[in-house]
Formats: sequence, structure tokens, C-alpha cells
Amino acid sequence: MSKGRVTVIDIAKAAGVSKSTVSLVLQGSPLVNEGTRSKVNAAMRELGYVYNRGAANLRQTSAKSKIIGVVVNDLTNSFFAELAVGVDMVVQSAGFVQFLSNTSESIDRQREVIASMREHGISGLIVSPARATEAADFKPLVAADIPVVVVVRSLPGAKVSSIVSDNQGGTSAAVEHLASLDHTRIAFLGGFPDTAVFEERLAGYMDGMNAAGLSYHEELVVSSAPSRAGGADAIGRAMAMSNRPTAAVCFNDAVAFGVCDGLRARHMEPGRDFAVVGFDDVIEAQTAVPALTTISVDPQSMGRRAAQLLLKQINAGKAEPESVTTAVRLVVRESCGAAQKKTGRKMA
Repeated sequence: MSKGRVTVIDIAKAAGVSKSTVSLVLQGSPLVNEGTRSKVNAAMRELGYVYNRGAANLRQTSAKSKIIGVVVNDLTNSFFAELAVGVDMVVQSAGFVQFLSNTSESIDRQREVIASMREHGISGLIVSPARATEAADFKPLVAADIPVVVVVRSLPGAKVSSIVSDNQGGTSAAVEHLASLDHTRIAFLGGFPDTAVFEERLAGYMDGMNAAGLSYHEELVVSSAPSRAGGADAIGRAMAMSNRPTAAVCFNDAVAFGVCDGLRARHMEPGRDFAVVGFDDVIEAQTAVPALTTISVDPQSMGRRAAQLLLKQINAGKAEPESVTTAVRLVVRESCGAAQKKTGRKMA
């Protein structure tokens, strides 16, 4: 079969059924039993077949659609809302419309929304992969020459473009900053251990501890959901230690905000009684009380760069993979207690 052009006949052969049975499955007919339907659907997934419902008419009037798919793993995290805004700034000015979807870390939901976007004739896809995503999940898109840009979380072996931040360098800088404020018990709080971003940021944490001449203690790494609730849970576990940490580098700003919530629930003030550093620098970081010290990624800028890279590939008519690692910087505000040190006040 030709690249990217799987037919109903191909599906029928792979599933061992007739062409008419495949057609009935595509139409959602109740005449097909569930066993046969499952077999046909499995064959379609294996071959990367996409049923073009509305896109066929669209393609008759245009060689390319003007639709960009954007799929993120957690839209409740304002980082991804800001990233989507950055994407929209670029694609809208280029005459494209953005289709945005949230997977809530569900790999099944991710497959469903990407399949739906393909049915509507997307010209390209920007995606922050859900947990458990594998390189093979993007094989049908690559085979169909649909440009894909993976953001935030890298996906080695996927043969698609990627834009990620310097996760390792960022957390290393955060740890060294806390060490310069005389902290020796520095925790790493939040994040799912089975993601590439967690591994990279943890590696940076370990680098920073080593550079500061501090010992690494496994109990100071407290994983949790990368959310505000996860941060509150993580600081609760950290505060239950017999030898408590006095500072923390958080997986992201959402976790850092939750850590601040958890500290206040224990009558401790972030920046005075405990030093907190986040990662991302979302808009709320500057206006939070206390203002959050964090590693600035600039999510809107990342969204703009992802959109620019995707449009470049769409306009070129081919999807040559590119990998970009964006620089990050430490933004010192009040939550780390730097101002407290300057005035001579010590943390509890």
C-alpha cells in the first residue's frame, strides 16, 4: 500500500473480514457483533487508518486544511493554558485555527482526540504527551507525513520534532541558590517519577546538591501529582520526617503553590519559615503572596516557538524532525527567603 494511504480493502484483509463489514464498522452499525468490531478496530489502529468524515469535503477546496491540533496533558495547570495562548498568537496570524484538547494524562483519551483531529483534516499537531505515551503512538502520523511537534515532555525515538526546556540545568540552579542561602536539607517535591521531565529535573537536583557539596538523601525526594493538591500532599509528607527539610525545589509552579498552601496549614510562612522554589514561572508566580521564586521557562514563548516550527514544516511540505532545548533562568522573588537573609533574619 502507498505511504499514508490505508484503504478499507487493506483493513478487511488485515482483519480477515469483508470490505462491507469494515464499512459497517466505520458507520457504527449495530449489525456487527462486538468481537468482529474489536478485530476491525484493532486492524485500523495497527495500520494507522483514519476515517475522514468532514475532511474530505474540506480537501476538495483546499490542498491543505487550516487546522492545527493542540493536545495537552493537563489544562488545569496554567502553564499549558499560557502555552496554548502562545501557539494561538502564531497560528492565528498565519490564517490557521487551533483545535485544543486536554487528555488529563489519559493515553486512551489522547489516542481518541488525535484520531478525531485527523478525521477533521489537521495540517499538523502540537502535543504534550500523556504519561505512558510511546514513540509508536506517533508512527501513523509520521507515516502520513503529518508534522508533529512534541512540547514539554521529550519522546525519544518518535521521529518527530520536539521543544523542551533545560530541565536539568534549571533545577540545578535552583538547588545551588538555596544552598547559597545556607540550606543543607533541601527537598525535591512533586512530579510523576515515570516521566522524562521528572527524571531530568531530578538529575538537575542531584547535580545541584553535588555542586553545593551537599549529600543526596533519597527520602528528600517526595513524588506526587504535579498539581496544587499534589504539592500540599508532598509537603505534608516532608514535614512528617524526623529530620525535616528547610527548603524545597518543586517540580513545577503548581506544586510550589500547593506547598505554600500546606505550609500555611501548618502555621508556617513560605519565605520566612521554609524556602520554596518552583519551576515554570506562570503568570500567577509574580502576583502570588509571597511572590514565587521560580525557574522561568516562559510558556507563551515555548508555545510560539512550537507553532513557528510546526508552520515551517507545514509550509515546507515535509516533516523533517528538529529538536530544540530552550534556555531557562532563575527568577528570585520572596518565597525563597532571600530578602529575609539580606535583612539578617533567619528561617525557623
